[in-house]
Amino acid sequence: MLNKVPEVTIWFWVIKILCTTVGESFADWINMKLGVGLVNTAWIFTGVFVVVLAVQLRLKRYVPFPYWLTVVVVSVTGTLYTDILTDQLNVPLWISTAVFSVLLAVVFGVWWLRERTLSIHSVTTLPRESFYWLAVLVTFALGTATGDWTLELTGWSPGVSVLLPLGLIAAITLLWKFGANPVLSFWLAYILTRPLGANIGDWLASPKVAQPGEPTGLALGTFTTSLIFLGLILATVVYLTVTRSDVTETYEAAHAAHTTGDLRKERVGLAGFALLAVATTGLLIWAHSQPHTGPAPEEDNTSAVQMAPGEAVKKFPPAKVAALKALASTSLKDARSGDAKGAHAAAQSLRDLWDADQASLQPLDGTGWDSIDAQMDKVLGTFGIDHSNPPKPPAQQEKELNALLTDMG
Repeated sequence: MLNKVPEVTIWFWVIKILCTTVGESFADWINMKLGVGLVNTAWIFTGVFVVVLAVQLRLKRYVPFPYWLTVVVVSVTGTLYTDILTDQLNVPLWISTAVFSVLLAVVFGVWWLRERTLSIHSVTTLPRESFYWLAVLVTFALGTATGDWTLELTGWSPGVSVLLPLGLIAAITLLWKFGANPVLSFWLAYILTRPLGANIGDWLASPKVAQPGEPTGLALGTFTTSLIFLGLILATVVYLTVTRSDVTETYEAAHAAHTTGDLRKERVGLAGFALLAVATTGLLIWAHSQPHTGPAPEEDNTSAVQMAPGEAVKKFPPAKVAALKALASTSLKDARSGDAKGAHAAAQSLRDLWDADQASLQPLDGTGWDSIDAQMDKVLGTFGIDHSNPPKPPAQQEKELNALLTDMG
């Protein structure tokens, strides 16, 4: 079997970043715009991942299209797993980051104990490739948690947040050029491409004007962003398929013994990585201590203008209002029947759809949007969604959902 992973050229990193951007924007589009819901979207992509991975594992050598298709699907799937922990199960991002870090260490540990190498230049057996894809999946989940936690700590906009992973990748590249361990350098950079690509995607997709604490960007939307980057990925894959510039051509090259680097330089590189970690931690602590705009306080929402039933949504497209009411009704029905999990999931989908429609609805009637948004926040508060409090009793959830449905006519 030839090496199943492409050579690490500039094209590898270009397409990897493109894939991570798609992972962020495409998952958001399916979950929010199509109203599929976070959990359902995760189930769909888990199934797709199993299928494309099975195809990839059956191949005897690296083939650009199935390999990068698998990376795209893994990027979406890993993102969704972290989002479920954060948005559905209310797991703090620092815990998700810690859990995925430990899980990745376990994957690498077992991989090393079995194969005595973590190099992607020697992914020439089924066990090694299986470990490789498991590590890739965990790195996407870890990168998502780390990136989101960074945004939470600092309050940076997506555009500004691009600079941190970009700078760290540049520093890692310099240390690798100096002589730092190439395997460690590769996997550190690989993890960091996830927050880099995600922040690029958020910057491109986010509206130009948003509520305080919400991200702003170029307002391309998640669908357009996904379409652009999928097109760029396809063009790059076609180029690599034609030129074969990232293919290990021979069995001898794929199975050649890799020489050991300069141990002294590797130790210096390891110290450099440690200094980078300390400096990054210091930067995040400093940024967290600085005044930055966060979400509006909950009590501010109560000052929204009270409007007659149906008046707030009068200027909104009926189809969008109907979709929102359907989710609110589902959540209400589940809350009444004692299905707490179903009620929470429907409320989460309601929040996702409302947030996704902000860019199109708010300009139609700012006052109406503020009125519904205030009541929407009360609903979410009863479920502990986007709030630090635990879920409130079903009776309180039903009360606020009924009020929301009344406001929407």
